[in-house]
Formats: sequence, C-alpha cells, structure tokens
Amino acid sequence: MKTVITINTIKYTIDLSKPLDISMSIRGSKDNANAWYIEEPKIEPAQIGEWTASVKEGASINFNNIQFNPHAHGTHTECVGHITEKFYSINKCLKTFFFRAEVITVAPEKIDEDYVISKSQLKFLLKQRKPEALVIRTMPNTKDKLSRQYSNTNWPYLTEDAAEFIKKIGVQHLLVDLPSVDKEKDDGKLLAHKAFWDVDGKIRKNATITEFIYVKNKIQDGKYILNLQIAPFENDATPSKPILYKIE
Repeated sequence: MKTVITINTIKYTIDLSKPLDISMSIRGSKDNANAWYIEEPKIEPAQIGEWTASVKEGASINFNNIQFNPHAHGTHTECVGHITEKFYSINKCLKTFFFRAEVITVAPEKIDEDYVISKSQLKFLLKQRKPEALVIRTMPNTKDKLSRQYSNTNWPYLTEDAAEFIKKIGVQHLLVDLPSVDKEKDDGKLLAHKAFWDVDGKIRKNATITEFIYVKNKIQDGKYILNLQIAPFENDATPSKPILYKIE
C-alpha cells in the first residue's frame, strides 16, 4: 500500500504496509522498562464488590484497570508543559503527525563519570541536514533496553549545547532511546529540555520530545517519514507509538 507525501513541494513515496515500529510497549510486569524510582505498571481486572472483571475468573468480559506513569514506563511524547508552571497539554500542542525524520546512531562519549551526546557528535552525523524530526539511537543497542531498570544508573544524556544545536537547525520533534534527554540527577536544572523548548526565549509550544523509544539494529541510519502517534491524554505527556516509513 504505497502513498506519496508532499512536504515543502518535495514528494516522498512510502509503503504504508511496511511500518517500522520504534516504540516500547507498557506491560504490567516488573520486567517492563522503568525509571524514576517508582514501581512497575499494573494492568489488573477491575474489582467491583465480589465481581472480578476477568473472563478467566468467570466474568463475560475482560475489563482491566491500568496504572502507569508515562514518563517512567514506556515510550512517551511530552510537550513543554513537562517543565512549566503553566499547563500545556501534549494533546493540544501536537497538531500534525507526519514529519521528515533522520535516524542517527550515537556512541555517547565519556566525560568524567558521565556519558554524553555532544553537539560535535550531532554536527558530524547530521552534516548539513535539517530534519523536522531527529531519532537518536544510542550504542550499545541491545534488547535489554526493553526491560532495563534505569533508576540510579546515571544514563547517557544530551549536553545543553547539543540540545541548543538541535533547536537551532529547526528540529521540531526529538526522539531518544533514553528515559530522559537530561542527566538523571541534575538538581532540577533540566538543561537539555529547557534549551530544546527555548523556555527562556520564545517557547516552542509545538515542539515535542519523545523518550524511551527502541530502534532495532535492522533499521538503518538515514531518512524516513515519521508518523508520531499519541494517545489523547490532556496531560504534559502521553504514551506514544512512533512509526517510521522508509522512503523509496
């Protein structure tokens, strides 16, 4: 099922029958990827009096309650409302859903006790390209990312200069395979978030950050069309399902 998408007068042909899913699902399990020091997600049958909403327990339907945190438990997309006193909803800020995307693979470089993604690395990998969406896969890229417990691990992060660079070249949607673009424990500075959304200037309300993605090794670096699908929560962040399509 092929279609042609025109973006800024340039036509792109993609095959909608060949999606490349770069999301991580949320599972009610301790093996679910996790961060930020909270318990695993819970997906359990509703209990109403003595009635349990499970076919296995004798009900006619399965009717589950789900408890999770979008920032901690799986692929999620967030807007500037994540770090502002004023409320902004991702469901209102993200208004279109198809974008020109670039996938790059980065081996974070060690600085003191940290591993960082630097401006120089991004400039080298992107050269002069200025995509609407930037998808960053970090190395090593192993399947244990799908179940890794990130709390207290000091994961790699973007430097402030790197986030500033991404903003300056016009990237509207940043996607990373980490729990956060910022350092795990940074005393609330949130330098990369603030630089990307330009919170001290003209706030970029329509720009988004998607974290906790997983880009399989078989997906090559290069140009794609991104379909950024979100659940319609009125919240600063929501579970999301980013899908890449190879450009033919």
